[in-house]
Amino acid sequence: MLRSLMLTAAAIVGLTGAASAQSYPWKPTKPITIIVPWGAGGSTDQVVRLIGKEVESAIGQSVVIVNQPGASGSIGTKAVLDAPKDGYTIASGAAKDAGTYAVTGLLNTKLDDWHLFLAVINSSVIGVNANSPYKTLDDLIKAMKDKPGTVTVATAGINSSGGAALGAFSTGAGVEAKHVTYDGGNPAVIATAGGETSVTTQLAVEQAEMIRAGRIRALAVVGTKPLNLEGVPEISPVTKFIPTFPATDNYFGIFLPKGVPDEVVKTFEAIWTDKLAKSEALKKYATSRGAIVAVVHGDAAKAAVMPAVKETAWGLWDRKQAKVDPASVGIPR
Repeated sequence: MLRSLMLTAAAIVGLTGAASAQSYPWKPTKPITIIVPWGAGGSTDQVVRLIGKEVESAIGQSVVIVNQPGASGSIGTKAVLDAPKDGYTIASGAAKDAGTYAVTGLLNTKLDDWHLFLAVINSSVIGVNANSPYKTLDDLIKAMKDKPGTVTVATAGINSSGGAALGAFSTGAGVEAKHVTYDGGNPAVIATAGGETSVTTQLAVEQAEMIRAGRIRALAVVGTKPLNLEGVPEISPVTKFIPTFPATDNYFGIFLPKGVPDEVVKTFEAIWTDKLAKSEALKKYATSRGAIVAVVHGDAAKAAVMPAVKETAWGLWDRKQAKVDPASVGIPR
């Protein structure tokens, strides 16, 4: 199954045998596959393709990106868990997803099953179709309160970043929306830009071009700080409208399953320190797309993502959207 997906859906990011390859403990003898558990063009796809190029230039081996969407990212993530633990098949996405799949019942995994290699922090934006009557966040909140469950909001699923943002917004603002899910952030954003749905709560990196093009109106960033996106006015934080809103940082990167050889882990640790932390391409991407560079791995990465894991897991539980008690899978409130 994985082999056929690689043959039909893979995108070769670069060439094998780059002359600039340094001497790392692990010397892969064949292409490395990174599975993006979402559709092409979304937040994970964007940053992973950039990471893939950096890894290629470091180790002199091809990196193949495979889009394998479905079930809020759990299908592609499971494919990595089921693959040989040899370093040649790697997962990717938002680290909070890996930490909350067990709570949603989508996949029996937790953060401790992975070596986390993170690259950026992404923030969700509450964006509306440019032709909608919602000019401000207060307008949207009023509409959702006046007609509960009727304003359509597009996301990549309950366990996605957009889904988590919608859940937090619904709780924080005391509103109820009509949740419409898609197989990735990019399709969800396109649905809102095209008028199929009224709102999306997907990430800024996914909405950036539609916001710049005037097809989506950004009402607020789901966070505590304003978001500066090239070419558009500063986007106010949701806490400006809802001071008690529970905002956490959403880290994205790649994940090696526990059980891979130690030399593989050490090689990626060196790449993260020597290459990715100094990447001008990553800095340029973050500036243009509204992301924040956050290159971190190991125990520091786990500590960084736990607040988002806790907030998401217990938010799902409190909204009765979870199938498993977070405490039973090691997530304290």
